[in-house]
Formats: sequence, C-alpha cells, structure tokens
Amino acid sequence: MTAIDPTNPAALTQALIRCESVTPADAGALAVVEQALTQLGFNTHRQTFSAPGTPDIDNIYARRGKTGPNLCFAGHTDVVPAGDLAAWTHPPFAAEIHDGILYGRGAVDMKGAVACFIAATARTLKTNPTPPGSISLLITGDEEGPSINGTTKVLDWLAARGETLDACLVGEPSNPTALGDEIKIGRRGSMNGEITVHGKQGHAAYPTKAENPVPKLVHILDRLCRQPIDTGSQNFEPSNLEVTVIDIPNAATNVIPAVARARFNVRYNDLHTRAKIEAWVALQCEAANAALNARYDLAFSGTGDVFLTKAGPLVATLTGAVHAVTGRTPALTTGGGTSDARFIQAYCPVVEFGLVNATIHQVDERVPLADLETLTQIYERFIAAYFAPA
Repeated sequence: MTAIDPTNPAALTQALIRCESVTPADAGALAVVEQALTQLGFNTHRQTFSAPGTPDIDNIYARRGKTGPNLCFAGHTDVVPAGDLAAWTHPPFAAEIHDGILYGRGAVDMKGAVACFIAATARTLKTNPTPPGSISLLITGDEEGPSINGTTKVLDWLAARGETLDACLVGEPSNPTALGDEIKIGRRGSMNGEITVHGKQGHAAYPTKAENPVPKLVHILDRLCRQPIDTGSQNFEPSNLEVTVIDIPNAATNVIPAVARARFNVRYNDLHTRAKIEAWVALQCEAANAALNARYDLAFSGTGDVFLTKAGPLVATLTGAVHAVTGRTPALTTGGGTSDARFIQAYCPVVEFGLVNATIHQVDERVPLADLETLTQIYERFIAAYFAPA
C-alpha cells in the first residue's frame, strides 16, 4: 500500500472511499487507518469479533501515549450500500473530485471525519510531539449494521485490560447546513417493538367460523400511534412511536389470516428509561385490547438508551474550537438518530461533531474539500485545547 501523507485529509478520505466497505465488509479500509496511525507512532490493535447469527466484524483501537488523560476519537469505516449505481454522477467508490467537491459513499458518513481526525493529530504531533496524555482512536466496521461486534465489544476489551477513556469525540456528521451549526451532546433512546396478534384462519365468506386478527392489530396500532408519550423535556424533543412494518402472511383475498404482525420503533427522551417505555407500550396495548379480547404477544429489542452529556470541560473545549475556526457558536442539540456514542457514554463524557449531513446515505454523497480542511483545523484546535495546561 502506497503511503499517504497523514496530514492531508482529502487524500486520506479518497483512500478510504476507494475501499468498498459496505457493512460488514472491510475491503481494506482499516488497513488505511492502521498504516496512517503507525506512521504517527500509534500502537494499533486490530480485532475481529464474532457472535452467533451475526457477521464477523473488524475493528481497530490505536493509542499514542501511556498516561492520562486519554482523549479518544470514535468513528466507523463501514458504509451503507450505494444504491442505484447508474444514478451517481461519479462512481460511488472512485473518490473523484470535481469542482472542489469529493464524491463517494462515506465521504460524509463518516470516512471524511476519520481522515480529518487523523490529519489533525498528525499536524498536532508536528508541533507538539509529546502532549501531556494520550490520543486514541476507536474505529469500527459495524456502526451501520447491527452494532453487535463493533464498538461495544472494543469497549468491553478495553475495560478488561484496565484501560480507560477520559473523553471521547465521535465524528458523526452533526451539522445540518454548515460546519459550526451543532454539537450533539446527547441522543434519544431507541427501542424496537413487535406485536403479534393471533387469530383463526378461515374462509372470508364464513367469518363466524374464523377469527380475523387484522382489525384487532389495527385497533391496537391506532392507539399506540395516537397516544402522545410526552411533550418533550428541557434538552430533548418529544418521544415518538412509529409503525415501520405490517406483516400479514396471507396472499389469498378469500382467506382470513391466522396471524398479523407489526413492528414499530420508539425514540424516547430523558423523561423515560427503557423499562418505562416498555411498560408504557404494554399499558397502551392492554387499554386498546379491553374491548377486543385479542390474543397477542409483545417483544422488545434495541441497544441504545437515552443519554445526555452535561455542560463541562469537554463541551466547552469543543465549542471553543468550533468558534475559533468558524466564528460560529454551535447549538448544543440532541436530535437525530442513534450513534455509537450510546455505548461510549457509559465509559466517559462523549460529544459528536463532524461534517454537514445533507447528503448522507444519498446518491452522490459528497463533501467540499474546503470542509475537510476546516474540520481538520477544528479537530486540531480541539486537541490542542484539550491538552493545554489548566
């Protein structure tokens, strides 16, 4: 592999995009990261984790320094599928630059931010080869997938060896329109639910000899969707429940089905815990079922609880770095989906700041080269300020 200048975020981003690392494939992306960090004197640990029924996932944890505080950057090199290749203006894994814009899957989410942090670290070490602490990177290949064999298992591995993180910056694309818009200081929790209503199959012409589960399912779902969970809290928007799948395994129009299922997702704020949300869902189902006498099952799954990083040195340091480079004071927000910050928050304070998210997961995902340079400068300022004497 040809060595890449680790101070050049555009070249690093191009090299990463050219690795077709659609989850769970790595396709050489972590090797690009590892080579750049090895040049900078990091000790790297390449790890592959497995679990029954899930794909093996490659991850890297790299650290430079042996003392605290340990400032960690967390990110991922896996990406979502490109979709319709013919719809792309430039091939999704060619990393072509046109009119100062770099095109490619993962340019924003989030290979660009990984490249920017490496470049910022390389520039920092040129002027300050021995910062008073450690810099580390936790890079997974499972953020866009089930998130089972990625960050959470690396964190377990760190804990088992007695290694701690003192603060973490996650490079998720946090800005809606321009760099400096927002810093994510928390995320709502996410819980998946599945309800299965049981009936009795029969002929549509003889409904009294059957039991149709579909109207009962619809009635329960109607209550779940119409009943407000809350009106929001000081730091979070209102919780919401969205039905995402309705499955009735029946293809014949003259047959009453024996079963009807639905899946839904709940995004909940800091007024609740996972257990309270499960209890709320169960209560609504029982209330809807009072007049139905339906036979149904409820099941829950999900890996992310709500969290909030309160105002303190980490938030202030990143806010100051953003303002120093862009002249803007970012809003401190908690909107959007989930990220691997939901796992990291149990180990240390964590914030999220990355590129503009306007094209993530879209055809023609792209990033201006100027934004890569600006983000690198923000990260460089952040690292310097974090390790500055008190």
